[in-house]
Amino acid sequence: QVQLVESGGGLVQPGGSLRLSCTASGFSFSNYPMRWYRQALGKERELVAAISSTDGSTIYTDSVKGRFTISRDNAKNTMYLQMNSLKPEDTAVYYCNWRPGKNYWGQGTQVTVSS
Repeated sequence: QVQLVESGGGLVQPGGSLRLSCTASGFSFSNYPMRWYRQALGKERELVAAISSTDGSTIYTDSVKGRFTISRDNAKNTMYLQMNSLKPEDTAVYYCNWRPGKNYWGQGTQVTVSS
């Protein structure tokens, strides 16, 4: 069955960095675009970044452009989100998403940016 497992979250000070990972199984990872979403307390889930399956092209929400980098390693069935210059407003649960018509989500990983 499909599994998406996120890891790498934690508590970090403003200006710090974290790298999130999403390891996928149960489908042909390399054939599909993948996405990172986040959901802050009391807010709707929002798209953070996406990466294509073919040419590695990427998109980012405006608030993270220049600070976050999405990437993937198809040999490892893993997607990454490198997050630099973190801000308190980046605090959220971060989710890995696969959408072959319907949404599949991981369990999420908590990122807290606080001094």
